Amino acid sequence: MIEKQYNVLVLCTGNSARSILGEVLFNTLGKGKFKAYSAGSKPAEQVNLGALEWLIANGHSTEGLRSKSWDEFAVPGAPEFDFVFTVCDNAAGEACPVWYGAPVTAHWGIPDPAHIEGDEARRAAFKRAADQLARRIQLFLSLPVEKLDKLALRDKLAEIGQIKD
Repeated sequence: MIEKQYNVLVLCTGNSARSILGEVLFNTLGKGKFKAYSAGSKPAEQVNLGALEWLIANGHSTEGLRSKSWDEFAVPGAPEFDFVFTVCDNAAGEACPVWYGAPVTAHWGIPDPAHIEGDEARRAAFKRAADQLARRIQLFLSLPVEKLDKLALRDKLAEIGQIKD
């Protein structure tokens, strides 16, 4: 039997740091069961250097990563999402496009590591952000997604979003 692959969209305003980390971590930890994308309402011109440094230092590929507008995913022919996660408070408060497929949505706010001053402090902030995202993603991956209805999934994802460490 072929296992369903779930499409995930990770949103943040600039799509340069937290959502990029989320995309890569979902694709890595999801081991093919999840295909993740990331986007932003006001995408930056490039992926944040701190995010790229953390990904490379932790053995993740950065090939093909770029800041993208969420408009790319709100058109016919775009992937239908099963799940949409906002990872910054600004994106959570914005009016999102209508996503094809009526995905389950959740807010998983992560403090922004991109604007931290000083190399060591910024590296530590990116590590905290990535660790927090990885922990939430692992908890999500442990859920019996295929056995839960959308309301139960939404509740579980909201609980996971409240976990700080």
